[in-house]
Amino acid sequence: MLLLLKTKGPLSTNGIAQELGITGEGARQQLQRLAEEGWVLFESISKGVGRPSLVWSLSERGNRRFPDTHAELTVQLINTIRDVLGDEALGNVISAREHKALLRYYDIIKEEESLEAKVKKFTELRSRDGYLAEYRREGEGFVMIENHCPICAAANACHDICKVELQTFQQIFREWGTIERMDHVLEGARHCAYRILPV
Repeated sequence: MLLLLKTKGPLSTNGIAQELGITGEGARQQLQRLAEEGWVLFESISKGVGRPSLVWSLSERGNRRFPDTHAELTVQLINTIRDVLGDEALGNVISAREHKALLRYYDIIKEEESLEAKVKKFTELRSRDGYLAEYRREGEGFVMIENHCPICAAANACHDICKVELQTFQQIFREWGTIERMDHVLEGARHCAYRILPV
């Protein structure tokens, strides 16, 4: 249930029951237990006549259930590099890290034939790195959604991480397509989303 709420966002009791293939009563009981333990929150929403429905979402504790790549240490390292060596040095470190990621991703996805196969492989790689990524076809291209950000604390401490990451994605796909960020966690979105279009 926690994974479902993380990847799909807030859902009603019935919506959760349908997604998991269980009864509404079974979903309600499990959700109440998760709420009592502090993993989920609920909001009562009225839609016209009838009883209001409960809409469930992850609590702060529920979100912490997913990996954060040692957030506190990462932020300390970022601040130390900035304080001791300066912003330029920090920028160089971030660029070097992303360059390594670029080479690793590119070497794997270049073997795939179609753009969709490349997007699928890229999504798998991002999921393996902790981003709970998924993709769907949309119009002429694709949308990739990252439902979790394991480096969110670091990105909050240094916004250049996200900027350089997007540039890296654009470099990886430049032979086959364009990529732009549609939604961004640091701007208040529930997830990060990217539109990928063929060249």
